[in-house]
Amino acid sequence: MTQTISSLIAPGSDCRDAFRAAYENRYTWEPGFSGYQGRCIWTQGDRRVEGTFTVGADLKASVAGIDDAEVEKAIASQLWEVAIHRVRRSFDQVHGENTFTAGETTDEGLEVVIGGKGEGDRYRIKNDVVTMVHRHIHGTVVTIHTGSTTDTGSGYLSKTYSSQYSDPDSGEAKGGASSFEDQFSPLGEGGPWVLSSRRVSTDASAGSEASEQTFLFEDLQLLG
Repeated sequence: MTQTISSLIAPGSDCRDAFRAAYENRYTWEPGFSGYQGRCIWTQGDRRVEGTFTVGADLKASVAGIDDAEVEKAIASQLWEVAIHRVRRSFDQVHGENTFTAGETTDEGLEVVIGGKGEGDRYRIKNDVVTMVHRHIHGTVVTIHTGSTTDTGSGYLSKTYSSQYSDPDSGEAKGGASSFEDQFSPLGEGGPWVLSSRRVSTDASAGSEASEQTFLFEDLQLLG
């Protein structure tokens, strides 16, 4: 794989350009995305629940034909979570008030230490991919490690990754760690690419057993 500029940056240096390159390499939908629809299938153990869904141009997900409110909410939540990460927002919109300082480099990539508005957040980047995210969100910290990606030809999508929530002060884990495996499919030649399946495995934690659930999205069609 081609060596990128991020692997040549000395600790303590400004690494805004290297982080920008990784940020802009993420796959996002073209402006004017009209939304899409299809069938949704949720499985856990021997349980299987089917319905239909629509993700509108406003990125809101609606699920129909499912009587179990928790399953309906879980499906809608996965669709919404994926959709919001497909929104194209410029680097300056999101990170214009941040500073970027290089840390040490590991096998996972170059550490990027954020200052300014996002102070306390950290990332790692490698080969123009954000391989680790450590962000403060609504009074908690989420840490995400990306294991593998899907190359769409117009940017990358995370394929396998893990996430862990923790207390921002003590660092103590909140709930069990979750691991994800996502498959994406293009709705036409060159896209847009949308989620076709997601498997979520969550470790046991205090008061909660380990679990695994799968979300399948089929018969996918663009709206409009």
